[in-house]
Amino acid sequence: DLRICAVQADLVWENKTKNLELLYALVKDIEDTDVIVLPEMFATGFTMNAKEFASTASGVEVLWMQKLAAEKNSCVVGSLIISEDDKFYNRLFWVMPNGVIWTYNKRHLFSLAGEEKVFTAGNEQLIVEYKSWRIMPLVCYDLRFPVWSRNNVNYDLLLYVANWPE
Repeated sequence: DLRICAVQADLVWENKTKNLELLYALVKDIEDTDVIVLPEMFATGFTMNAKEFASTASGVEVLWMQKLAAEKNSCVVGSLIISEDDKFYNRLFWVMPNGVIWTYNKRHLFSLAGEEKVFTAGNEQLIVEYKSWRIMPLVCYDLRFPVWSRNNVNYDLLLYVANWPE
Protein backbone atom coordinates (compact mmCIF):
# COMPACT_ATOMS: atom_id res chain seq x y z
CA ASP A 1 0.00 0.00 0.00
CA LEU A 2 1.03 3.58 -0.62
CA ARG A 3 -0.73 6.31 1.35
CA ILE A 4 -0.71 9.75 -0.28
CA CYS A 5 -1.78 13.04 1.25
CA ALA A 6 -2.55 15.73 -1.34
CA VAL A 7 -2.39 19.18 0.22
CA GLN A 8 -4.69 21.76 -1.30
CA ALA A 9 -4.05 25.27 -0.02
CA ASP A 10 -5.13 28.83 -0.70
CA LEU A 11 -1.55 30.09 -1.00
CA VAL A 12 -0.59 33.61 0.06
CA TRP A 13 0.59 35.35 -3.10
CA GLU A 14 4.38 35.68 -3.23
CA ASN A 15 4.83 35.25 0.53
CA LYS A 16 7.22 32.39 1.28
CA THR A 17 7.13 32.71 5.05
CA LYS A 18 3.34 32.69 5.31
CA ASN A 19 3.03 29.82 2.83
CA LEU A 20 5.46 27.61 4.71
CA GLU A 21 3.57 28.38 7.92
CA LEU A 22 0.21 27.70 6.24
CA LEU A 23 1.35 24.43 4.71
CA TYR A 24 2.89 23.23 7.96
CA ALA A 25 -0.35 24.00 9.79
CA LEU A 26 -2.22 21.87 7.24
CA VAL A 27 0.09 18.84 7.58
CA LYS A 28 1.37 18.97 11.17
CA ASP A 29 -1.30 16.59 12.50
CA ILE A 30 -1.13 14.12 9.62
CA GLU A 31 -0.04 10.66 10.66
CA ASP A 32 0.66 7.47 8.76
CA THR A 33 1.19 8.81 5.26
CA ASP A 34 3.89 7.84 2.80
CA VAL A 35 3.86 10.85 0.49
CA ILE A 36 2.83 14.46 1.15
CA VAL A 37 2.08 16.24 -2.13
CA LEU A 38 2.36 20.04 -2.11
CA PRO A 39 1.21 22.35 -4.92
CA GLU A 40 3.31 23.61 -7.80
CA MET A 41 5.34 26.66 -6.67
CA PHE A 42 4.06 26.01 -3.15
CA ALA A 43 6.16 28.73 -1.53
CA THR A 44 5.02 31.62 -3.74
CA GLY A 45 2.02 30.69 -5.80
CA PHE A 46 2.37 30.47 -9.60
CA THR A 47 4.32 33.66 -10.19
CA MET A 48 6.44 34.84 -13.10
CA ASN A 49 8.49 37.05 -10.74
CA ALA A 50 11.27 34.48 -10.72
CA LYS A 51 14.14 36.88 -10.19
CA GLU A 52 12.55 38.22 -7.01
CA PHE A 53 11.35 34.90 -5.56
CA ALA A 54 13.81 32.27 -6.77
CA SER A 55 15.55 30.04 -4.30
CA THR A 56 18.40 27.57 -4.65
CA ALA A 57 18.60 23.83 -4.34
CA SER A 58 19.92 24.35 -0.80
CA GLY A 59 17.56 27.18 0.10
CA VAL A 60 15.17 27.59 3.03
CA GLU A 61 12.24 25.96 1.22
CA VAL A 62 14.19 22.80 0.39
CA LEU A 63 15.53 22.60 3.95
CA TRP A 64 11.93 23.00 5.15
CA MET A 65 10.91 20.06 2.93
CA GLN A 66 13.74 17.92 4.33
CA LYS A 67 12.77 18.76 7.91
CA LEU A 68 9.10 17.95 7.20
CA ALA A 69 10.01 14.66 5.48
CA ALA A 70 12.11 13.61 8.47
CA GLU A 71 9.48 14.70 11.00
CA LYS A 72 6.67 12.85 9.22
CA ASN A 73 8.83 9.94 8.06
CA SER A 74 7.26 10.55 4.68
CA CYS A 75 8.30 11.74 1.24
CA VAL A 76 7.48 15.37 0.52
CA VAL A 77 7.01 16.52 -3.07
CA GLY A 78 6.27 19.94 -4.60
CA SER A 79 7.81 22.48 -6.94
CA LEU A 80 9.72 25.70 -6.37
CA ILE A 81 11.28 28.48 -8.40
CA ILE A 82 14.98 27.68 -8.57
CA SER A 83 17.82 29.85 -9.85
CA GLU A 84 20.78 27.94 -11.24
CA ASP A 85 23.50 28.91 -13.73
CA ASP A 86 21.77 32.23 -14.54
CA LYS A 87 18.54 30.42 -15.45
CA PHE A 88 15.24 29.89 -13.66
CA TYR A 89 13.47 26.54 -13.37
CA ASN A 90 10.09 25.40 -12.12
CA ARG A 91 11.72 22.49 -10.30
CA LEU A 92 9.92 19.64 -8.61
CA PHE A 93 11.64 18.31 -5.50
CA TRP A 94 11.01 14.80 -4.26
CA VAL A 95 12.42 14.64 -0.73
CA MET A 96 12.82 11.25 0.91
CA PRO A 97 12.42 10.81 4.70
CA ASN A 98 16.19 10.35 5.00
CA GLY A 99 16.82 13.71 3.28
CA VAL A 100 17.81 12.38 -0.14
CA ILE A 101 16.49 14.66 -2.88
CA TRP A 102 15.41 13.86 -6.43
CA THR A 103 14.51 16.65 -8.86
CA TYR A 104 12.63 17.18 -12.10
CA ASN A 105 12.51 20.42 -14.11
CA LYS A 106 9.09 21.09 -15.62
CA ARG A 107 9.27 20.21 -19.32
CA HIS A 108 6.18 21.90 -20.73
CA LEU A 109 5.99 25.54 -19.73
CA PHE A 110 2.60 27.27 -19.65
CA SER A 111 2.76 29.72 -22.56
CA LEU A 112 -0.62 31.31 -21.74
CA ALA A 113 1.03 32.78 -18.62
CA GLY A 114 4.35 33.49 -20.35
CA GLU A 115 6.17 30.85 -18.33
CA GLU A 116 8.45 30.01 -21.27
CA LYS A 117 9.71 33.64 -21.32
CA VAL A 118 10.95 33.36 -17.74
CA PHE A 119 11.77 29.72 -17.09
CA THR A 120 13.96 27.15 -18.79
CA ALA A 121 12.30 23.87 -19.71
CA GLY A 122 13.69 20.59 -18.49
CA ASN A 123 14.31 17.65 -20.77
CA GLU A 124 14.68 14.64 -18.49
CA GLN A 125 12.05 12.52 -16.80
CA LEU A 126 12.28 11.24 -13.26
CA ILE A 127 11.21 7.88 -11.87
CA VAL A 128 11.38 7.57 -8.09
CA GLU A 129 11.36 4.15 -6.48
CA TYR A 130 9.70 4.18 -3.07
CA LYS A 131 8.11 1.36 -1.06
CA SER A 132 8.15 -0.96 -4.10
CA TRP A 133 6.42 1.67 -6.24
CA ARG A 134 7.92 3.30 -9.34
CA ILE A 135 6.52 6.83 -9.40
CA MET A 136 6.84 9.41 -12.17
CA PRO A 137 6.26 12.92 -10.81
CA LEU A 138 5.46 15.72 -13.28
CA VAL A 139 4.37 19.34 -13.05
CA CYS A 140 1.04 20.88 -14.03
CA TYR A 141 1.04 21.73 -17.76
CA ASP A 142 2.98 18.54 -18.54
CA LEU A 143 -0.50 17.00 -18.23
CA ARG A 144 -1.40 18.43 -21.66
CA PHE A 145 1.34 16.43 -23.38
CA PRO A 146 0.52 12.75 -22.90
CA VAL A 147 3.38 11.55 -25.07
CA TRP A 148 5.72 12.90 -22.34
CA SER A 149 4.04 10.74 -19.71
CA ARG A 150 3.48 7.64 -21.85
CA ASN A 151 4.21 4.62 -19.72
CA ASN A 152 7.00 3.19 -21.81
CA VAL A 153 9.35 3.21 -18.80
CA ASN A 154 7.21 0.93 -16.64
CA TYR A 155 6.14 3.19 -13.79
CA ASP A 156 3.29 2.29 -11.42
CA LEU A 157 2.01 5.75 -10.56
CA LEU A 158 1.91 9.05 -12.43
CA LEU A 159 1.75 12.00 -10.04
CA TYR A 160 1.29 15.66 -11.01
CA VAL A 161 1.75 18.68 -8.77
CA ALA A 162 -0.24 21.65 -10.03
CA ASN A 163 -1.30 25.18 -9.24
CA TRP A 164 -4.45 25.98 -11.16
CA PRO A 165 -5.62 29.56 -11.71
CA GLU A 166 -8.90 30.68 -10.14
